[in-house]
Amino acid sequence: MLVLRSGLTRVLAARKLAPQVCSSFATGPRQYDGTLYEFRTYYLKPSKMNEFLENTKKNIHLRTAHSELVGYWSVEFGGRMNKVFHVWKYDNFAHRTEVRKALAKDKEWQEQYLIPNLALIDKQESEITYLVPWCKLEKPPKEGIYELVTFQMKPGGPALWGDPFKRAVHTHINRGYTKLVGVFHAEYGVLNRVHVLWWNESADSRAAGRHQSHEDPRVVAAVRESVNFLESQKNMLLIPMSFSPLK
Repeated sequence: MLVLRSGLTRVLAARKLAPQVCSSFATGPRQYDGTLYEFRTYYLKPSKMNEFLENTKKNIHLRTAHSELVGYWSVEFGGRMNKVFHVWKYDNFAHRTEVRKALAKDKEWQEQYLIPNLALIDKQESEITYLVPWCKLEKPPKEGIYELVTFQMKPGGPALWGDPFKRAVHTHINRGYTKLVGVFHAEYGVLNRVHVLWWNESADSRAAGRHQSHEDPRVVAAVRESVNFLESQKNMLLIPMSFSPLK
């Protein structure tokens, strides 16, 4: 018994002495309050894109009666064509489960939207994300276009690359080259992935701001720091649908 107590004492002492790694990017506070965002991507059959969008516009109210739609876009540039991307907000995982059960029992939703549209879809993808603690979801001042930039960071999590990434994002915001809508950290899907959703008035204003940022020494310095932890990145230019809350 004395040996066990002595070993336990050493373990507890070691825990007290161990350095605590933390980051302002860590998603803990957001996970604690439970709010999550589901990213859904639908790959549509090329000849059925218009039919899918018309049916969605006509019947989206049946879906939003169950949970909050953040935004709904068609993909203009970046990756495969004939693709739509939408974001749904849930209070927590239990809330999402309740919504999915309710939808399964909603005959009007099933018959008017889901069943007719299933034949128009090639593939579906879903990813669960949290807003990072230092960011809140912002609504742009007017209609425009959106850019979703996806960063695949090196393994190690936010404790490794969170602060440099945050500085790079804030430098772009502070210089006024674009408007931030939200920064999302993947919880289910590919790990160490961060999505940044930007807003611009037009594709041309986005291009102009990007060219200016490339010549800004503050932006360049922040990006050079962050890129040390980057494995890959990609982006998509998104056009909001008429029924999208984010225009």
